[in-house]
Amino acid sequence: MKIDILSLFPEMFKGPLESSIVGKAIESKIIDVDITNYRDFTSNKQHHVDDYPYGGGAGMLLQAQPIFDALDYVEKKNDGLGSVILLDPAGRQFNQKVAEELSAKDHLTFICGHYEGYDERIRKRVTDEISLGDYVLTGGELGAMVIIDATARLLQGTLGNKDSAPGDSFSSGLLEYPQYTRPVSYRGMDVPEVLVSGNHQKIAQWREYESLRRTFLRRPDLLAKLELTEQQKIMLDEIKSNTRK
Repeated sequence: MKIDILSLFPEMFKGPLESSIVGKAIESKIIDVDITNYRDFTSNKQHHVDDYPYGGGAGMLLQAQPIFDALDYVEKKNDGLGSVILLDPAGRQFNQKVAEELSAKDHLTFICGHYEGYDERIRKRVTDEISLGDYVLTGGELGAMVIIDATARLLQGTLGNKDSAPGDSFSSGLLEYPQYTRPVSYRGMDVPEVLVSGNHQKIAQWREYESLRRTFLRRPDLLAKLELTEQQKIMLDEIKSNTRK
């Protein structure tokens, strides 16, 4: 996957993109990341990329010209831009489903804003607008990092175990079940007996039950979006009954 990032602060990506799983994905050439500073494309002598909004108002807006010229440069270099993503509070909210959708793309281009907002004409070059949630950051860089991390880990070869991503929280629509490692007993707290029983069928049933229980207790809103199997419905009724006791 090719990933292009347009940012005023390329140095912000240096550590996160060189570390951990994303860094390994870059080393393995699973993803290819280029960062373009659109300040380099400003046409004024002061190298300003922002200006006051017409009609007045607080703050400064990013100008269209540096962004357009930076996009033209990236487009020419790569023979295309792929999906152009604007990090913006007005965009659709990012979640695991969106990460899965983006992971199927060959090329992503992120526009990271700063200051008060964008010249509206920038949106003419955009194919998708994404927000991390109902809060405001100082710029789009952190949002781009989150999206890249969540998307890159879904690409084949990024994770050591091919079964890791499908079992994550939200991938199935449910929160992930509790997990344990050695020792079996620690400070009076024991690993559930079923997990050391060696009975894989019972382990699978326990995990599904606990995943449902954790989702019901912590994120019941997720259950409303799911079409449960008959077995899951029986489990959920039991969970609700036990919770009321």
